[in-house]
Amino acid sequence: GVSAQKNRINVAIAVWEWPSYFDPAEKLKGIRLDIADWRRPDPKTAPSFAKAAGLYMICTLSKHAAEAKGYADAMMLDYRGQVAEATGANLFFITDGVIHTPKPDCFLDGITRRTVIGLAKARGIEIVERAIMPEELSGFSECFLTGTAAEVTPVSEIGPYAFTPGEISRALMDDYEALVTGKAGATKAA
Repeated sequence: GVSAQKNRINVAIAVWEWPSYFDPAEKLKGIRLDIADWRRPDPKTAPSFAKAAGLYMICTLSKHAAEAKGYADAMMLDYRGQVAEATGANLFFITDGVIHTPKPDCFLDGITRRTVIGLAKARGIEIVERAIMPEELSGFSECFLTGTAAEVTPVSEIGPYAFTPGEISRALMDDYEALVTGKAGATKAA
């Protein structure tokens, strides 16, 4: 292996205005996701609780494959075959007014994910963090992504599964935008 014990650490922070990660018109009606062939690795293989550049390789390959087929992004399964995340964003599913999201035990528990969970709780919406199998997707009515770049983005399709961006997705998208832009009336995250 390569030792980095005596390397100096230099940090730089750059700030710039960031346009919408997904096409704004597509974002409002919900983006389409492919189901990736690559899987999120077992957390014993590599650290999954930090943004590690090496772990983005399978995400980049999956996103490129999805875009080549006309999708905006891809849903990744984990090493067990459970729903994990999109290539750079966390996933949420809604049925009967309850939000279900995969437990982040082999992928990043994103800051935006935690913020949106807080916003949902502030609205009195129940959140269930659990293992979700791909065949369960047909039972959900809404789906959305969260991430630094994705913010809150409704999803209309994942492979053969269809969703309708609805009231909860739109409310959380509005709450998140109000929170990060400092607009009055923002629901506070719990």
